[in-house]
Amino acid sequence: MTTQLPYLTTAIQAARAAGRIQRYHAGGELEIDTKSTEIDLVTQVDTACEARIREIITGAHPDHAVLGEEGGQEGGSSSHRWIVDPLDGTINYAHDFPFYCVSIALEIDGILEVGVVLDSVRGELFTAVRGQGAFVNGAPIDVSKESEPKKALLATGFSYRADLVRQNLEIFARLLPEVRSIRRPGAAALDLCYVACGRLDGFWELGLNPWDAAAGVLIIQEAGGSISGPSAEPYRLGMDVLVASNGHLHAKLLELLDLGYALA
Repeated sequence: MTTQLPYLTTAIQAARAAGRIQRYHAGGELEIDTKSTEIDLVTQVDTACEARIREIITGAHPDHAVLGEEGGQEGGSSSHRWIVDPLDGTINYAHDFPFYCVSIALEIDGILEVGVVLDSVRGELFTAVRGQGAFVNGAPIDVSKESEPKKALLATGFSYRADLVRQNLEIFARLLPEVRSIRRPGAAALDLCYVACGRLDGFWELGLNPWDAAAGVLIIQEAGGSISGPSAEPYRLGMDVLVASNGHLHAKLLELLDLGYALA
């Protein structure tokens, strides 16, 4: 942990700086534009948060690469790559719906080593360093122990791609009668953290980008949970299917989702 501690410190500093920007502008007038589709929003807060995060990371680690949702990758082919979603849940933020966050991860030689997700509304800071466990505001967290789908609370999210929306609606309708309930809060990074701390028993989504998932993936793994693609294969950032669970539920969840046909 000593080796990664400066990186964790940088990630926390950058997340808190972005969180302050989000809180300052929350509920105010926003400049809203669209990206890939009419529902893929970006605001001046997204870009301001990413600019501040990049400033902090490159100031502390000038030889590292940074991949951000809004600005793409900068910094060359460094073995150290930061993966940043400056405001996960932009639609929620634009509607003053209080479920959004900052997500920052560090990948070293292709392996996730540090993950930080800040819920800037509730002040919950989820952190993980590979091999050192997962925490919220410094307290250790663990996944739930639920193993029966009928008693499980799950969550999902919907892609900006129309084909994946239709596909996931079919999955949602098929799965809902088989579990206790399904939520759709609208910020994947926080959904993953909620699995990590036991508030949710499982989560799936189609079409997540690396910045949506990177920090949350490590936090779930360090909390004792499981992450996979559609057929139990190891999850790789950018895969079209992500399935997360407490581990106890994973095989049954994959069976119920029946995602083996999906692009991986």
